[in-house]
Amino acid sequence: MATWSNLNLQNSASPLMEQIIFFHDHTLIILIMITILVSYLMLNLFFNKFINRFLLENQMIEIIWTILPAIILIFIAFPSLRLLYLLDELNNPLITLKSIGHQWYWSYEYSDFNNIEFDSYMIQNNDLNKYNFRLLDVDNRIILPMNNQIRIMVTATDVIHSWTIPSLGVKIDANPGRINQTNLFINRPGLFYGQCSEICGINHSFMPIVIESISIKNFINWINNYS
Repeated sequence: MATWSNLNLQNSASPLMEQIIFFHDHTLIILIMITILVSYLMLNLFFNKFINRFLLENQMIEIIWTILPAIILIFIAFPSLRLLYLLDELNNPLITLKSIGHQWYWSYEYSDFNNIEFDSYMIQNNDLNKYNFRLLDVDNRIILPMNNQIRIMVTATDVIHSWTIPSLGVKIDANPGRINQTNLFINRPGLFYGQCSEICGINHSFMPIVIESISIKNFINWINNYS
């Protein structure tokens, strides 16, 4: 979970988020190299005393500063396209979770099981205990098994919302009248927090998301007890 002093990405809890972090670092290294090169050239131009009054063009330099950026863009584009295809890939999900955005709470349906659906509201300040996080905890958490492929289907009933879990690398819009789909693969147990990431009204900041990742055995027990 992000805290007030954290300027970095959250720790990864899924393979997709790991790939996003790798791509971020890869791109950042390229940007730093470009910044250093351009800074060096600018300083040289500012402080040297050389001048050529008769220089009109230099085709070799123009070829270099056309081809070199194209090569750099290729080194960014190919990993980016690979990551985009990975984000959309969905193979044989174990379960399907449907998430529905409302003003201003989320409701969930486990489509593979009968009668498992609930609303998830933020816990108000007066009801918090010492183990809860203010503005982030909910009364009904999403329970999901770790180390399994999970399909998430997201929609809304009123305005556009956005279902987001940063540590899992998931951010998907909830559009009224349309169902968007993505996938999850959680590789460790724990609690993972998110919030609506699309301004949806006066209480936009008060509709958090909490996923509780547990083992498949405990998940089956929870399904049996819920039913």
